[in-house]
Amino acid sequence: MPATTASNRLARQLFHGLPSRYDSLAEWLSFFQNRRWRAALVEAMSAGHPGIVLDVATGTAGAALELRQRTGAGVVGVDLTEAMIRRGAAAVAGAGVTGVVLVLGRGEQLPFPDGCFDAVSFTYLLRYVEDPAATLVELARVLRPGGTLANLEFLVPGNRFWRWWWWLYTRAVLPLAGLVMGGPQWMRVGRFLGPSISRHYRRYPLDWTVSAWEAAGVVDVTVRKMSLGGGLVMWGRRAGGAT
Repeated sequence: MPATTASNRLARQLFHGLPSRYDSLAEWLSFFQNRRWRAALVEAMSAGHPGIVLDVATGTAGAALELRQRTGAGVVGVDLTEAMIRRGAAAVAGAGVTGVVLVLGRGEQLPFPDGCFDAVSFTYLLRYVEDPAATLVELARVLRPGGTLANLEFLVPGNRFWRWWWWLYTRAVLPLAGLVMGGPQWMRVGRFLGPSISRHYRRYPLDWTVSAWEAAGVVDVTVRKMSLGGGLVMWGRRAGGAT
């Protein structure tokens, strides 16, 4: 695998000890919103009836499995963390699902030729790369013209009232809940998550993100804010294909 960046190494360190209970705790700590967001991502991906899909930052393969089951497409999942790939492979095997292949890799430098996927999804990725704009160009590179690009990410609520409650939850409740339910490793993730999201959107506001998608050659970009503005699903299509 190509050399990693400081952001890559941070992601590996942060998530290395989490896979064994990642899925259940991610649901509990998000008040079961994570599954709603993922369903919205899969719905956006399903519209074009893709034959082969790439899922970047696949983690424990939750989105990859759902994409396979919903669309019937072959799915390739890519993740930076070996422990996540192993847990994802176990989840695929446990579900008795074929047609899902998981590989180790970086979203910034994908080991695939140009235009070889009908759809590309990525989840919780851009906060862990050095150059989000260049990463979007790379994601679009492996997508065929007309294919769908879709993303699931956290968001900071725009409404002041809900933003205050979001801030309280991410700074105070989430670390404590992580400690109680998952131990010190999850507390560390809880402490990291809220400030990480806030920093990302201070540097890369949502309007910038939409413009970066368009600069990467993605058109008809759609933004869907979910869960009072705490979740974000975006999608669009690579320019050049049939509408």
